[in-house]
Amino acid sequence: MRHTMRWFGPQDPVSLFDLRQAGCVGVVTALHHLPVGAVWPVAEIRARRQLIEADNGAYAPLHWLVVESLPVHEDIKKGRPGREQLIENYQQSLRNLAACGVRTVCYNFMPVLDWSRTDLGYEMPDGSRALRFVWEDFALFDLCILRRPGAEADYEPEVVAAAKTQFAGMNPAQVQQLTETILLGLPGAEESFELAGFQAMLDEYAGIDATALRENLHYFLRAVGPVAAEVGVRLCIHPDDPPFPLLGLPRVVSTEEDLAGLLSAYDHPANGLTFCTGSLGVRPDNDLAGMVRRFGPRIHFVHLRATRREANPRNFHEADHLAGDVDMYAVVRELVREEQRRERAGRGCAALPMRPDHGHQMLDDLRPDKKTYPGYSAIGRLRGLAELRGLELGIRRALSETLEPVHHAIAS
Repeated sequence: MRHTMRWFGPQDPVSLFDLRQAGCVGVVTALHHLPVGAVWPVAEIRARRQLIEADNGAYAPLHWLVVESLPVHEDIKKGRPGREQLIENYQQSLRNLAACGVRTVCYNFMPVLDWSRTDLGYEMPDGSRALRFVWEDFALFDLCILRRPGAEADYEPEVVAAAKTQFAGMNPAQVQQLTETILLGLPGAEESFELAGFQAMLDEYAGIDATALRENLHYFLRAVGPVAAEVGVRLCIHPDDPPFPLLGLPRVVSTEEDLAGLLSAYDHPANGLTFCTGSLGVRPDNDLAGMVRRFGPRIHFVHLRATRREANPRNFHEADHLAGDVDMYAVVRELVREEQRRERAGRGCAALPMRPDHGHQMLDDLRPDKKTYPGYSAIGRLRGLAELRGLELGIRRALSETLEPVHHAIAS
């Protein structure tokens, strides 16, 4: 696999040299400073690519391998009349990226919020800090802080009662911290939501159920897919995180059935997947290794991380990359086999871009005076990439040694 890390641009406290020294050959980034829905100009794309490659002549080279993300405007997700112009803008951005040699584009179709957590500094047994999602805390936010109309119907009675009891004992600072955590946007965008206007954004999805959202996703794919195919871009949707409905909003990229449906909506290799083991692995009904076998040719980008479900299975935290509920050995073995199938078929770009996702905050990154982005500190991802690189090497060696006697027998 081609080892990469996400980089949020020049303001990212993790530098390109940090990525280079971690062993990355590729960078995963986006033009976060541009408004959602705008065309990405060729000049801006070239400037970002040149920045990434500026030191390639003197040091180990880095290349912009994946866009994450080229965001989909909310009006496209909602099927609003203005989506046609926004889709045209998206198509032009794909053309411009292809013209600049950037041909793998990750996106998501989650309404309003991107990934959601309730704790950004959950202390692990070794003292490192991880991201965590607690269903009861999310219910508390929904019921007692946001006070979304009709929210009680989405939670078990005991969860409602516990949330109200817990809220009664919280001080204003605790309420503010939970609110800011849930409404946090992606680091590179410096975008977070204000509570005052957040309910209005949710209200705009009134009447949009899972069926309608799925139809809007498939409409988008049938519109942008042919352009991606024409210019040689590989689209790869990121699964929902977490992979179940939140705040009354539907989620339609959470299960194997969801993935099969969106791949068939525009049945072309240009329409593919970002295979995120952390997001998909939160659901115990997702057979990750089997999904790699079944969807392998349409996987264009890989996020490797492991989540650990807790006593309430809707609660989870980010585990060590080789721990948690994800059978990382089985998943990586299937990914390696998929790359080998591509090589035997003479398929270009057989090596999949992969990044370790959501590392723990640890060691020097725990210093209170050091700025880090939640889930994207340097050392935790460095550890994850090192572990995953070793696992991949061991799997490749084991597979090659298993095949050697067969090759010898054929030769004799």
